Amino acid sequence: MSVIVQKYGGSSVANIDMIRKVAKQVCACKEAGDDIVVVVSAMGKTTDDLLAMASAVTENPPRREMDMLLTAGERITSSLLSIAIADLGYEAISLTGSQCGILTNDRHSDARIIEVRPVRVEDERAAGKVVIVAGFQGVSYKREITTLGRGGSDTTAVALAAALDAERCEIYSDVDGVYSSDPNLVKDARHLPEISYEEMQEMAVAGAKVLKAGAVEFAKRAGIAIYARSSFAQGRETVVRKDIPAEHHGVRAVVSERKVSLVTFLGKAVTEDFWKIIEAAESGLTTIKELRFQCPDGPQSWARGSFVVSTSSLPDWPDTRARLIEAGSDNLEIDDDLGALSLIGVGINRDTANVMKATRILHDLGAPVHALSTSGFRISFITNEQLLDRAVTAFHKAFIEE
Repeated sequence: MSVIVQKYGGSSVANIDMIRKVAKQVCACKEAGDDIVVVVSAMGKTTDDLLAMASAVTENPPRREMDMLLTAGERITSSLLSIAIADLGYEAISLTGSQCGILTNDRHSDARIIEVRPVRVEDERAAGKVVIVAGFQGVSYKREITTLGRGGSDTTAVALAAALDAERCEIYSDVDGVYSSDPNLVKDARHLPEISYEEMQEMAVAGAKVLKAGAVEFAKRAGIAIYARSSFAQGRETVVRKDIPAEHHGVRAVVSERKVSLVTFLGKAVTEDFWKIIEAAESGLTTIKELRFQCPDGPQSWARGSFVVSTSSLPDWPDTRARLIEAGSDNLEIDDDLGALSLIGVGINRDTANVMKATRILHDLGAPVHALSTSGFRISFITNEQLLDRAVTAFHKAFIEE
């Protein structure tokens, strides 16, 4: 019997009625003969509510304690869903990330999965139970509870799918797949029936919220197709897989992210303390997006360097910012209130045409370019946050609609 891993986001399990609906869907799959493992997020706005509670206590809560606090949300959902499935006549069991064998490094708030040992999951499946896993969490080699960052339940689901040699991984949320831009911002955003691992990963790194970059990386390595679907409507979906047809080459999506800061250091601002602070602040691909420097005369004579920080994923950014300024002395500049704007697609950097066209659009909007970076599948600009929405709309019209 093939294994299917399903993940349900917070909007899909926002209340008891919706949890009952998910339970019926899971039981229907079980009746159809599928072997189901389910991963769940916290209910609705539970994570935001827990964050607000911590903020009411202090502006800079310890990351270790935040992990202990936030993982409670997913555990609540998993146990409630297990109860709902049992009420429908099927055996189910809820497991935490540590109980199902998700081992991580020791970084709190944005840990990375090192290994998945699904022994307990396999045992419970063999006993005929539906396994419900609390997403977003694992346990470090120091036996500390860790979280996988925002969207970490996606990573939990795909990592389990890989470890269980699943047929596919189905991600259910409040949208019916991936769009060429945020449909809440761009009214003519186009639904993408399929997209490559590389494009989806670049979209996630650039700020798209549909899937997390780490989840796509797991799927890519294991060759597992991800089906992004809506919990509220049947019909359209987006399949993330390899070998997308060649006619899909070019700009396929415009992605933006708010709340980023640009850190620039000059002269001999790079000291040992400075790098230690950067290492402490680093929070995976979603935090330090680009790191560039020049080194003309040795490791302590840096002429210029810069990196972009996604401050929304750093709850203690104000404290880190202050320590960076102290370590960098007068040779450090930090620009806040910025936004990131990215074009995503296969082969978009084969020549300079897309960069030049995008730069002209930003110039016409009066949007300054604070930084520019490229990869094989992405062109990213850092500009003023207040102009971000207009720039997204203009980019989508110029590169996709026209």
